[in-house]
Amino acid sequence: MTPDKATANPPLPGAMPGRTPENAQPPADFSPREVAKSLLRTTRTGTLATLDRNSGHPFASLVNVATDADSAPLILVSGLATHTANLECDGRASLLLAEIGKGDALAHPRLTILGAMAPVAREAADDPRIRRRFLARHPKSELYAGFGDFAFWRMDVVSAHLNGGFARAADLTAADVLTDVSDAQALLEAEADAITHMNADHAEACRLYATKLLGAPDGDWRCVGIDPEGLELQHGRNALRLFFPQRVTAPGPLRAALKQLAEQARGR
Repeated sequence: MTPDKATANPPLPGAMPGRTPENAQPPADFSPREVAKSLLRTTRTGTLATLDRNSGHPFASLVNVATDADSAPLILVSGLATHTANLECDGRASLLLAEIGKGDALAHPRLTILGAMAPVAREAADDPRIRRRFLARHPKSELYAGFGDFAFWRMDVVSAHLNGGFARAADLTAADVLTDVSDAQALLEAEADAITHMNADHAEACRLYATKLLGAPDGDWRCVGIDPEGLELQHGRNALRLFFPQRVTAPGPLRAALKQLAEQARGR
């Protein structure tokens, strides 16, 4: 590649061009986009890497993570924290989201999301939705979410890198991991009421989704998020992602999809 072409088409942040053998083929059962989206929607704690404001060194810290309706990562951080001070100087950051399991940790999938973090102003139109979605996943955070020095930050995703285990790596674009919500305003407006209705009147269906369709242990599984591609279930800090049979963008199709999944679960 000539210098001019290299400058015109730089690789995405985190990408690994030239490191994979030309004839290498991923396993047939490996679906990078689905694995990445599941990790992004279900991982509740991640490693946040910011750029140290004093030296430029990478600075890693542990944060609770949620996602916006389009799956953009959300964090709640204090203005007194080093990582917040770093972000205020340079919003570029990455989040490492890893699946925890038995055996070698490196045998389990992990996803690195790269982008720029920006604070969400309390008077912003997006704040109620972001606050609700984050606190649904981290209810204990409500103890300090209202403190004056705490604020929500949202990542503008530019790329991602998935390592799903041996021979299961993939460079991904923002479009690969984000959920298109441009045609789903009706669904987004109905999400809060739909979640309340599911947990109040259809708790048994949530339990069946988790245990019969996703193979999870029995428990008080609750719906904590709905978007055009699926719903999120949570029991304590255990989280699951249930993809819809087809994309939904309004309350009517949502009810039909949830009914179809409930019938499928009861059939098992």
